[in-house]
Amino acid sequence: MVIRRLTRQVLLALGIMHCVLSPAIAIPVYEPGRDTLATSTQKEAMAFINKISTLDRSPHWPNIKPSLFLQNLKGNIQQPIVIYPGNGTNFCGYGALTYLFLRDDPLGYAKLLLELYRDGTAKFGSTSFAPSATIKLEAGLLKYKGILDIHPAEQMWFLTVADHFKGYVNLFNRNYDPGDENTFWASTNYAKFNRMVRNLLRYKTKAKGADLMRPRIDDLYEYINERMQTGMVVLYINNRIVHKKDHTIKLAVPTHFIVVEKISRENDVITLVYWDYGGRTQLQMSTAFFKRIIFGITHCTKKELDAK
Repeated sequence: MVIRRLTRQVLLALGIMHCVLSPAIAIPVYEPGRDTLATSTQKEAMAFINKISTLDRSPHWPNIKPSLFLQNLKGNIQQPIVIYPGNGTNFCGYGALTYLFLRDDPLGYAKLLLELYRDGTAKFGSTSFAPSATIKLEAGLLKYKGILDIHPAEQMWFLTVADHFKGYVNLFNRNYDPGDENTFWASTNYAKFNRMVRNLLRYKTKAKGADLMRPRIDDLYEYINERMQTGMVVLYINNRIVHKKDHTIKLAVPTHFIVVEKISRENDVITLVYWDYGGRTQLQMSTAFFKRIIFGITHCTKKELDAK
């Protein structure tokens, strides 16, 4: 959503001002020691992918063309910011998870997805993926989801992760049927998201907040800013105002995960730059509005370090 025409003063009086920024637009983003702490690098991942001259069609994923799959993998590794969960889906949590994955271990991401494509199953760390036959048939066929329509690697990956990790929100719909990417089958609650990060990625997490309770922190800006110095910060927010979407739930509860890239404060105005739906978004809002939308703050540090 891009707000035009209204003046800055009017928008701030309403408590919010934001714009969507193209991935190509350069934004100064703080990188807290990620070059030295990253598990692998983009260069290593691309060297691995470029050694694959041809990729045979997988018998496990009949609707995914190998050429498009490889092209999709390369694009994600080169520009992690473009990870897009799709229009109208409940893949947001898996999008944020994938963005964290690509920022820390692009080589691990490439190897995992290639193993999953070739073998139909995959193991990464302590996590073993064995997607259902229905999912293997559906991947590559999702339509009307925006650019996700032509990103078969993401379709395969999001469906597989959603099939594997379960939370209480998935209690009454645990088995995938076509169209369930838009239902509670694909939803991610806060505890489930943090469990996915801990189990799959090389991060240690410290979480504040819950699905129905905001974090008890006096100064959210200071808390988030301090933790960005030592790792990645993911916010779990109520985005019915921030990011207009046809939500299944209409209550004032969180539905959306964003990865913070930069945060600053001037007087009572907070400026936030974050990964969100295939690009960077810049959001300006009052401190009161900021406090109202945040339900969870997850601080991700390398497992060799301690999350505060």
